[in-house]
Amino acid sequence: MIALSTVLAYLIGGLPFGYWFVRLTSGKDIRTLGSGNIGATNVHRTQGGKAGAIVLLLDIFKGFAAVLIAAWLTRSDARALALAAVFVMIGHCYPVFLRFKGGKAVACFIGAFLYIAPLALAVVLFLFIAVVALSKYISLGSIVGAALFPLFFWIIYRPPAALFTASIFCALLIIYRHKGNIERLWSGTENVFSLRGRRA
Repeated sequence: MIALSTVLAYLIGGLPFGYWFVRLTSGKDIRTLGSGNIGATNVHRTQGGKAGAIVLLLDIFKGFAAVLIAAWLTRSDARALALAAVFVMIGHCYPVFLRFKGGKAVACFIGAFLYIAPLALAVVLFLFIAVVALSKYISLGSIVGAALFPLFFWIIYRPPAALFTASIFCALLIIYRHKGNIERLWSGTENVFSLRGRRA
């Protein structure tokens, strides 16, 4: 059952809601707009705040659903939950449905750990909001939040080794997927976040 839940997590993560939503609502390919990313931030930036919010919620749901299914199939086995969290994010980053070119998995991370560690996630989301409010950079908030999550996860929950290791892997994956953003932050050319977004 652990193997099954892991495969399902990858396939669920690979559902490209950002790509599908923009294609269905505007006929455009989100991969040709803005940063080219299929995630909620690029949808928000190019299609407007409402579209971005819808895609954000759908991608959060992917993460939550993958871990929830793993819990159902394995009676909440820690290894199954850990693998589901990891592979739903890998599926989003490298989706088989889009030739393995996906998003950055922040929303999937939120969904997965909303199920596993809601209190730690709440602390990190508060820090994320604070960083974005002060800097106006979504990417910086995502990087800081991901980097600090394993620390708060450990402090609050003292989780099993499998789940703690998964949290570290997921955090590193998010940071790695933001390598382009890190370069732009360093050079001062990163996109500033606006609540209203804009139309492409």
